[in-house]
Amino acid sequence: MSTAAVSAGGASGAGFDGARAVADAVLYEGYLLYPYRRSSAKNRMRWQFGVLAPKPWLPADVLQDTNVAGSADAWRQQTECLIQVRSRDAATITVCVRFLQMQHRRVEERTEAGYAPVDALTVSGVRFLTFDEAVPREHEFVVGLAGLREAPLLAEIEVPGGEEIEQLADSGRIVRVRRPLHAVLSLSATPLEAVVPLFRLRLEVSNAAAAPGAGAPRAEALGASLIATHSLLGVAGGRFVSLLDPPAWAEDAAKGCRNIHTFPVLAGAPDEWGVVLSAPILMEDHPRVSPESPGDLFDATEIDEILSLRTLTLTDEEKSEARATDPRAAAIIDRVETMPPEVLGRLHGTIRGQRPAAPVEERAWWEPGADDAIDPATDRVLVDGVPVTRGGRVRLNPRKHGTDVHDMFLIGRTARVEAVLTDVDGTRYVAVSIEDDPGADLHGRHYHFTPEELTRIEGER
Repeated sequence: MSTAAVSAGGASGAGFDGARAVADAVLYEGYLLYPYRRSSAKNRMRWQFGVLAPKPWLPADVLQDTNVAGSADAWRQQTECLIQVRSRDAATITVCVRFLQMQHRRVEERTEAGYAPVDALTVSGVRFLTFDEAVPREHEFVVGLAGLREAPLLAEIEVPGGEEIEQLADSGRIVRVRRPLHAVLSLSATPLEAVVPLFRLRLEVSNAAAAPGAGAPRAEALGASLIATHSLLGVAGGRFVSLLDPPAWAEDAAKGCRNIHTFPVLAGAPDEWGVVLSAPILMEDHPRVSPESPGDLFDATEIDEILSLRTLTLTDEEKSEARATDPRAAAIIDRVETMPPEVLGRLHGTIRGQRPAAPVEERAWWEPGADDAIDPATDRVLVDGVPVTRGGRVRLNPRKHGTDVHDMFLIGRTARVEAVLTDVDGTRYVAVSIEDDPGADLHGRHYHFTPEELTRIEGER
């Protein structure tokens, strides 16, 4: 451990409260999917994001994977982000590492000889199933930037195993078992050349478990894994710099940041710069949970209204199984069944536009054969002052706000125009296919951009 003043655990007052709602959504993303039943095929292969498994268990090609995507099993995460400080010695860094610890729930029936494991047990009309749960864990460290400049912070994260027994009257019991977890945290700061005091902060979190080894079932490896791993980073006496939309003076430094199986974005309110959320799910800066959402549905990318309505269509038997599968699933069923009409109504038709809609008389619309003056196959738009139509080649320069955050990976790529489209508000869009996308022809995969997000390719007619 570095010689810097370090404290671990406890609340730091780092301003994480505004980011916790989104962080909690990351923690339980994919925990249990609709229809929330153990028997559902999609719930037999769980834990898809931020899984840091024991290194000896992973195959060689996975160990060498340094992709930013956090949707595959790995043994470590690396976050690199930028902090701008007022004083090179006065800033304080807070790191909060969060993850789930798997907990196996075993249902046992009472027999003359004692207790015997069973798949399911009904006691006083309530059904209990053997299943894997999870316990949220959180480890926090506070360190001065001055100390990080001298030596990295190295810290052990130890989570003990355990066993808990819950009696089910005289009929049986539930035994919950957790395996111990062992991880290592490394935090370092590197000064960079810039017009203001700027540091590249690197956080590494790795699974240090020695077992299980190669060939063990994934379920066994998950018992020794950190699941849905993500981190909150806070700075006092400075501010973070966006990697998605850095100021011009920090663009080169932002490009030099290397993130592995996680990606950091600014968190909290749009006018706050003191907290970063580094998650295995790529998001835009300042993500937030929709204010209309009445509660977690274990899939932050889904639409609450659709899932709520679908949940109401489950049969009584299906709802009974969902309740027996997991207490969090039972809470979803109960919440949806008792949701007042006005709450459900808030989930329908919410629109957050980026600009006011054009007057009705100015709107243009097109249907095949309805208007000979509009045709996506022959219409053209101006790109850098030059008309472009279907078949033309352009270079992509997606805007940095108000769009799909994944578009950042398309910056600078070349594409071929497939159609020029007009929406009901009269806005023009260009449908393009990425030229080096091997699945474009097979799947008909198109991306849509406004003309302002495209640039000419020199020499193209």
